[in-house]
Amino acid sequence: MCGIVGYIGHREAYPIIMKGLQRLEYRGYDSAGIALFDGNNIKLSKTKGKVVDLEDRVAKEINTEGSLGIGHTRWATHGVPNDVNSHPHYSNSGNLVIIHNGIIENYESLKKELTKRGYTFKSDTDTEVLINLIEDVKKNENTKLGKAVQIALNQVVGAYAIAVFDKNKPNEIVVARLGSPLAIGIGEDEFFIASDASPFIEYTKNAIYLEDEEMAIVRRNKGVKIRKIKDDSLVDPYIQELQINLEQIEKGGFDHFMLKEIYEQPSAIQDTFRGRMLPKDAIIKMAGVEDNMKTFLNADRIIVVACGTSWHAGLVSEYIFENLARIPVEVEYASEFRYRNPVITDKDVVIAISQSGETADTLAAIKLAKSKGAFVFGVCNVVGSSIARETDAGAYTHAGPEIGVASTKAFTTQITVLTLIALRLARAKGTITSTEFRHHMIELELIPEKVKKALESDDYVRSIAEIYKDASNFLYLGRGYNFPVALEGALKLKEISYIHAEGYPAAEMKHGPIALIDENMPIVVIATRKGHYDKVVSNIEEIKSRSGKIIGIVTEGDTTVKKLADHVIEVPESLELLSPLLTTIPLQLLSYHIAVMLDKNVDQPRNLAKSVTVE
Repeated sequence: MCGIVGYIGHREAYPIIMKGLQRLEYRGYDSAGIALFDGNNIKLSKTKGKVVDLEDRVAKEINTEGSLGIGHTRWATHGVPNDVNSHPHYSNSGNLVIIHNGIIENYESLKKELTKRGYTFKSDTDTEVLINLIEDVKKNENTKLGKAVQIALNQVVGAYAIAVFDKNKPNEIVVARLGSPLAIGIGEDEFFIASDASPFIEYTKNAIYLEDEEMAIVRRNKGVKIRKIKDDSLVDPYIQELQINLEQIEKGGFDHFMLKEIYEQPSAIQDTFRGRMLPKDAIIKMAGVEDNMKTFLNADRIIVVACGTSWHAGLVSEYIFENLARIPVEVEYASEFRYRNPVITDKDVVIAISQSGETADTLAAIKLAKSKGAFVFGVCNVVGSSIARETDAGAYTHAGPEIGVASTKAFTTQITVLTLIALRLARAKGTITSTEFRHHMIELELIPEKVKKALESDDYVRSIAEIYKDASNFLYLGRGYNFPVALEGALKLKEISYIHAEGYPAAEMKHGPIALIDENMPIVVIATRKGHYDKVVSNIEEIKSRSGKIIGIVTEGDTTVKKLADHVIEVPESLELLSPLLTTIPLQLLSYHIAVMLDKNVDQPRNLAKSVTVE
């Protein structure tokens, strides 16, 4: 969940690393640090806090000369966030320096053994244990740094992406990965190392993504040599051309990345179905589906595995797949799925959903499903990510980089991809007519413009946020396709404003949550005209009779809910199964404005990181 950056080449390393840390801060922001090497001395500075705090510390502590360096922004796992536990970490000799993303699960036993050998530890981290293990191997085996890293990692249990250098070997950085992403940017006589490509996209469009259990020795002027950690065999590097650009990872005039990404949803949704759907010709074509059509059509069921917002998108897809394609669907938290003994067969299709493509629990669920013989289809956003490589087939969402920790366009583009798949399977199975098929595509094609229309409520949503920003609890209610949207709306508010919120099926209100309702309780009710509308209106009347404050999300022109609710936010009319793409918009805006008014860090909420690459 941490962000790592490294550079070796002909430029000054400091500005490259610092800018890279700023771009990776969404991955962790409770502490940060940097180590630079000028050919003679290692200059290290680190601090609790954000990258801006690190900049202040560096200005007071070290000079920034040097063309080799590594930097780190941390999301704490072992050891509380403080200056000592911040990365980078030295070995006892002071010759080796490391940064690390991940968890070393057997660090305690390793630490005990190293302590017996005379090693001492300043921090509470597993990372300091790892760098001293590497030093111990290097000394006892009388070997070079690369070989020492390989031997040490074969003694480690856990997940990692690391970058290590030795001040006695000033022309190389050793990197390795298992379970945590790592990219190497290839420039002209220079190399960049990062958790993702964003730190180096203005310098090169060429990158190598290390696979699990691979390590690389990156040498100045000599290139990159990749080996397998287990058996030391050489690997031919595959250099990819990056598809993102600098503009995509800047704020573009918005106050926060989250707001920018909310407003990017019309184009993100369009980019997701562009080239895959031709309504005039009644065609949906997705290579990952077409190439495996028999597997999908012969499946006994679909199992969706995901976490967080992606799990909510999976819940929406359960309604869509079962309604359109008549295929049974089960939606599982990947974190639970991986630790029980699920009944999976080779007649199952598992769809794994993750924005980053690096979610540790989802990756573990994929491996479990594959070991049981299931066909695994990935839905993710990041090209070249671990899930894209681990799955049998898949589809990218094409949402573009999502920097805000609270997902927005990931949710809507995941639903878009899953809807396309469901429609294609439904037509192949004959569970919808050609007329219905074409009509659904036409309606989906209209969604980007309707999302733009929904975004026009922004100022009104802000005024509602002003009224309820000091509430201590919220309740979100929805039915059918919009029950998962209620869950997602509640999650957004919790994530960025730290206000307690719960999402419920509207009909379940009477089975407990109704006890919470009083004049101080704001209740957000998704009450679009289609989908059990009368039942939802009855739920609103029950709330009203108990003095609850009602914020209704309604279809344009609604009059019934308008008479009952304290506030109504209108969204354009659509097919019921597409309504989540619209009803989620005002909920995203509401959570955003409340968080801003409460002076919260919207893009980097406390205790959270964007990509959960550890358990």
